[in-house]
Amino acid sequence: MITNDPIATYALRLGDNCLVLAQRLSAWCGHAPELEIDLALANIGLDLLGQARNFLTYAAERHGEGDEDTLVFFRDERQFSNLLLVEQPNGNFADTIARQYLMDAWHVALFSRLTASRDPQIAAIAAKAIKEARYHLRFSRGWMVRLGQGTELSTQRMQQALDNAWRFTAELFDADALDIALSEQGIAVDPRTLRAEWETEIARGFCEAGLNVPADAAYRRGGKQGLHTEHLGPVLAEMQYLQRMYPAQQW
Repeated sequence: MITNDPIATYALRLGDNCLVLAQRLSAWCGHAPELEIDLALANIGLDLLGQARNFLTYAAERHGEGDEDTLVFFRDERQFSNLLLVEQPNGNFADTIARQYLMDAWHVALFSRLTASRDPQIAAIAAKAIKEARYHLRFSRGWMVRLGQGTELSTQRMQQALDNAWRFTAELFDADALDIALSEQGIAVDPRTLRAEWETEIARGFCEAGLNVPADAAYRRGGKQGLHTEHLGPVLAEMQYLQRMYPAQQW
């Protein structure tokens, strides 16, 4: 969606993050290590999908064209503005937990600030989302600690998963002109201001799990500008297939 409305663009970014992460988690349904985890991941995915719908519906309303379905099913890869971290493959269970924990810590910091947004709709969405994000963080942190303090193999896999995901964390705190302008108006949050809270949570979580903060610097960026990794295309192809093959169909 191309829009001249900066608030619509901002809502679109937030919705895309939740949407793609929800799609990733949905792939675990029926494949998680145990039934309880299967249900938990499915419920977290549904929470994220609800957040995505709220943000994307608002973006479509401000744009004045289409709805959340239009934005989900009929945009191409370069038109999505999600962070690169959320589109990374599920991998093994440790990979999923690493991706989830890093995003959950960021979402808690972000949504807690967005509840004070001067845009009433964004504030209302964030007020609902923060309650869910806090539960998500407890879940992902709990499993990271369990795996980190588990067997030699689980510790190794959890550390490797965090090492692999780390290069995408720099983008969490990148601020472009839109972020800065809207944050100065009290509508958005300057992502640079989230770093200290996120790093405090990460340091505490890693310490409890007996894991090390990766030594390599994070460096991958571009998602907000539509520059994605090779992993987003297949996710979108699977998600959009039915609507594109049979446009305007309804259940």
